Amino acid sequence: MQTPSPHWPENIVEQLNQWGHALGFSQIGVAGVDLSHAEPGLLAWLEEGCHGGMAYMAKHGTARARPHELVPATVRVITARMNYLPDLQMGAGTATAAPLEQGGVGVDVGALSDDWRAIAWADMNKLGSAYVSVYARGRDYHKVMRGRLQQLATQLQTLIGPYGYRVFTDSAPVLEAELATMSGQGWRGKHSLVLNREAGSMFFLGEIFVDVALPITEPTTDHCGQCTSCMDVCPTQAIVAPYKVDARRCISYLTIEHEGAIDERLRSAMGNRIYGCDDCQLTCPWNKFAQVAPVPDFAVRQALDAPTLLQLWAWDEATFLRLTEGSAIRRIGHARWLRNVATAMGNALAELSSLPALSEVSGSPDLAVDLMRALAQHSDHPNAAVREHVEWALQQYHQC
Repeated sequence: MQTPSPHWPENIVEQLNQWGHALGFSQIGVAGVDLSHAEPGLLAWLEEGCHGGMAYMAKHGTARARPHELVPATVRVITARMNYLPDLQMGAGTATAAPLEQGGVGVDVGALSDDWRAIAWADMNKLGSAYVSVYARGRDYHKVMRGRLQQLATQLQTLIGPYGYRVFTDSAPVLEAELATMSGQGWRGKHSLVLNREAGSMFFLGEIFVDVALPITEPTTDHCGQCTSCMDVCPTQAIVAPYKVDARRCISYLTIEHEGAIDERLRSAMGNRIYGCDDCQLTCPWNKFAQVAPVPDFAVRQALDAPTLLQLWAWDEATFLRLTEGSAIRRIGHARWLRNVATAMGNALAELSSLPALSEVSGSPDLAVDLMRALAQHSDHPNAAVREHVEWALQQYHQC
């Protein structure tokens, strides 16, 4: 371990934040490595099976709460957060945040008419449309964060000399949210995400494990009070208690991590959410302060700008791989993508069945016919889960 040197500047954390802001990070903090307070809750959550099919969660077990076991000699963890909200009002390929060289760190979306949230809710409730979680509409955050964290770690070397470090961003057994709260990035919301008074929860987290005894930044206080909006709005009631999410019911888990067919009892509640779910964030009052991303990487891809279910269903595997290159979506593969879209198509058919007159549906009076014809094209798909979801989807339409 490298102990503090009298030659280090007293404002070393402030310097880290200056460098971090220039790299697009919203805030840099420093946490200690004693996470023993979080270990019992982690083990209980795993024991209850709340991690679902994420075997890697159980495999690493307590290592998540023991940074020094993951990276020997670690004594501090530098934490970073980066706002990722694209300007939904501007559409694909637009980056409106102030340039970094001008000190731009995002703008208050409230000033843009508040309501990126209203736009997202509308997308989620538009018949025949597909909803992709806001964070996944641009470039893969792993790629964006990792390179910039590496640059930050290298810059620190110019100040203190050689030291040991390792960079992480949602890619290893790390209790990211706990480290973030310990270092003052925010507090844990009842949905288990980290909340910040100036940015809501629309940001990514990353860490640099170091063997340098940097000054620790202080945690902040909880500002959720008695609010339970996130718990109340969850379509599948996955937030089973304050600060506790059962992944087996969570739409984000079901559409991204879960293999095979999705529990039929949960399919209807998934609506048109085909990759991830933002409900608990959209309803959170603190997200009226969400900040637009200061880097262009998270701008919405054209292929994911207000897509319809029929458009996405038409992607063959080659098209899927091409249009999701460099995106976090690509990792789920084409079959899981089709499974998710088929589920949403079934829910659209169920909604169409409930309408008094199909001819009154704006935009496509033949939407039900189009959906069923498209689904039928994959009725013999080689993947069993896709076939099952196609069959289920077709059964959701009941013509009056």
